[in-house]
Amino acid sequence: MGHPYELSKEIELAATPGQVWEAIATGPGVDSWFMGRNEVEPREGGRSSLTMAGNTSEATVTAWEPGRRFATRTETGPDGGFMAIEYLIEGRDQGSTVLRMVQSGVLGDDWETEYDAMTVGWDMFLDTLAAYLQHFPGQSGVPVEAYRADVGTADQVWAAVAGALEISGPVTDGAKARINLDGVPPIEGVVDLSRLPTYVGVHTDDALLRFVLSGAERGHVLLLSHHLFAADQDRAQAEQAWQSWLNELPIS
Repeated sequence: MGHPYELSKEIELAATPGQVWEAIATGPGVDSWFMGRNEVEPREGGRSSLTMAGNTSEATVTAWEPGRRFATRTETGPDGGFMAIEYLIEGRDQGSTVLRMVQSGVLGDDWETEYDAMTVGWDMFLDTLAAYLQHFPGQSGVPVEAYRADVGTADQVWAAVAGALEISGPVTDGAKARINLDGVPPIEGVVDLSRLPTYVGVHTDDALLRFVLSGAERGHVLLLSHHLFAADQDRAQAEQAWQSWLNELPIS
């Protein structure tokens, strides 16, 4: 039997309502901070889609009020499950904006695990949205993904990631990071999200890098969800390089 749910989050963003709208209601904007590759048909009744790990999910645009309100809803499945997302945009003084996100729908039998994962996931994505609007406003990011399943315990994974990022000392916001990726000069940045044992983020001059551990309930998957802003990025080439980096990560 399905379990109805509602999840809401709110964040203040250093951006105008127009900039926030472009980030949440256009395909290139969503690609710059959210998961997967996204498309949005710009009208009420239009279609939106999310492609991730070779799978595409679609939804209908149920609200299209530029600069104010954007919402989508998936079709109801045979088991009664569906997902709806609504964004409410409110401009504030000095060019800032408050964004409220409400996700609702019906989850399956393992709804508590799914709900907890979505709660943590939205914290990361909204913080990434804030970083995108702060550091790369108006730019379109190239989303890059890589996956490695059955990676081991959280302690093992984050010790390996910290070592590969050449982080000396605790993994905390502001820690310096350096990444060696095949075929490109060393990548240097700073940790801008440290929410262990679930995720770590690194901000560089031309990228937002996100390292996410799913946990035992979801297969011990280490996911890379990056957004690259350098000119002329080759997504396929970048994904291959990052997948090789992930495959070779010495987790023990």
